[in-house]
Amino acid sequence: MFETQKANLSLRCEPPSAWSWRSRLVRHQTRLAAPLVLLAVLALWALLVAWQDYPPFILPSPALVWQKFLLMAATGSLLLHIGVTLLEIALGLLIGLSAAFALGYLLGKHRTLEHLASPYIVASQSIPIVAIAPLVVIWMGSGLASKVAVTALITFFPALIATIVGIRSVDPDLHDLMHSLRASRSQLFWKLELPAALPIIFGGLKLSATLAVVGAVVGEFMGANAGLGYLVNLGRGLLDTPMMFVAILLLVVIAQALHFAVAALEARLLRWQRV
Repeated sequence: MFETQKANLSLRCEPPSAWSWRSRLVRHQTRLAAPLVLLAVLALWALLVAWQDYPPFILPSPALVWQKFLLMAATGSLLLHIGVTLLEIALGLLIGLSAAFALGYLLGKHRTLEHLASPYIVASQSIPIVAIAPLVVIWMGSGLASKVAVTALITFFPALIATIVGIRSVDPDLHDLMHSLRASRSQLFWKLELPAALPIIFGGLKLSATLAVVGAVVGEFMGANAGLGYLVNLGRGLLDTPMMFVAILLLVVIAQALHFAVAALEARLLRWQRV
């Protein structure tokens, strides 16, 4: 007991700046872990290349990949390819999510329509996107439209299922209460159904945002003259592995940025849950 009181007394005697620094460190330790893990991975990568003496076309070192990134960024070509892929992702998400939310709301409100449409929706998703992409390119050409269509297709299903489940999760008693208050259809949607479904919808939205990157790359693999997927294909043909690593790592960064953007939007719109 005396030792406990002594420890508490020593903590109280610490200057406020040291106490605030320590509490801040504990509060942000999870954020500090991510860059430390990244540095550890880069160090292990560099050690592996130096130990095995791999040639650059098999496994380039992090320094060589960084040099390739700077060279491509200096010429301006890298920014062009990033912009093309981002445009495909943005348009694909816009079309895929809009269709998923509209159809998901309709199926969520009408179980008969869901029973009629669900076999066809599941059948369409049972075919891998890699098998559909060549057909889309044949039908729509190798331009922007086919890449956007492939991206929209791959982002559609997770958002659709999340919307249906979210709309179905609304408490029926709250529905009855809103009807007893003579709420209009729009008031019912904006005041009850959408806020109640948003937590589940955001779960599907996070998955769709990540899959949008996959869809854009798959579309570019089938035929393109620009984009990060095109760079991966080009690097494979030229045995330019550093170029492939640059494109792949940028795709990872884009996917992470989209996920964090959706998470930030979720935290902002669902603040009422933490009140």
